[in-house]
Amino acid sequence: MPKIIIYSTPTCPYCLALKEFLKEKGVSFFDFDVSKDKKALEEMVEKSGQWGVPVVDIDGEIIVGFDREKIEKLLNL
Repeated sequence: MPKIIIYSTPTCPYCLALKEFLKEKGVSFFDFDVSKDKKALEEMVEKSGQWGVPVVDIDGEIIVGFDREKIEKLLNL
């Protein structure tokens, strides 16, 4: 299984939907709350060039937003 990092905030509905989707599929991930973790925020912006969440890092492949189709393709779901 690839390493999955999610950069999110607790109030973002797309972040919550993304994490629920991955849990339903049995996919493990690391979740960083960028509203509280400045280092994670800086890392997210450096990787994606974006301030919006969610940002997903799947083995170095960056996805901005909850792009279900792209995530399923990368994870072979």
